[in-house]
Amino acid sequence: MHEGFFSFYRYVMALIIGMVSQKGGVGKSTLSRLVAREYALAGWTVKIADLDVSQGTSFNWQSRRLQAGIEPVVPVERFGTVEQALKIGSHYDLLILDGPPHSTAGTLKIATASLLTILPTGLSLDDLEPSVLLAHELRKREITAPKIAFALSRVGDSESEIAEARDYITQAGYRVLAGSLPEKTAYRRASDEGRSLTETRFPSLNRRSDELAQGIVDLITTMQKGKAA
Repeated sequence: MHEGFFSFYRYVMALIIGMVSQKGGVGKSTLSRLVAREYALAGWTVKIADLDVSQGTSFNWQSRRLQAGIEPVVPVERFGTVEQALKIGSHYDLLILDGPPHSTAGTLKIATASLLTILPTGLSLDDLEPSVLLAHELRKREITAPKIAFALSRVGDSESEIAEARDYITQAGYRVLAGSLPEKTAYRRASDEGRSLTETRFPSLNRRSDELAQGIVDLITTMQKGKAA
């Protein structure tokens, strides 16, 4: 991450980012932890609200991180509802709502509360189609397209397949974040150790995940500037 990119605005109420998906296993919690770690490293007070109480993926990751003594600390708390999570928003600079899959009502509440809603997706039509349909549903509920962004996650090595997925999402009317996250053993091992995607033992993989994180941060900064104008 380049220096100074976090410094534009700090609000009394938290900056809220939503991570949602129609399917499980597409990298939603992984992205939540990536973004939270980068902001925490820059000195922000952050909290991941783990709303998937049945799995608690981010909550369990935090336990491993604390046990390993990894800095910066990335606080995670479980919440049964979006409303419960929002009540603690004023205590943090950044609140990430890590939503459960297959939750239409909860997903809408997350998107309504968030400055930016991110939809991670794989490259297959089995992943892309339900993700785009979810975005369409949010738009029907008055969540505007500029507040929605897609992140390509768990991709393979085919650049043409990545380009096709980008085109599919763009043609549907949505923004695709720069970068993509490959399916790599090192990423899984890092997660098992309580680390984020920029904390692997491989600089090349750290740079690749950093590109996606930087794209998210740059977009948020642009949206904050537009909101303040």
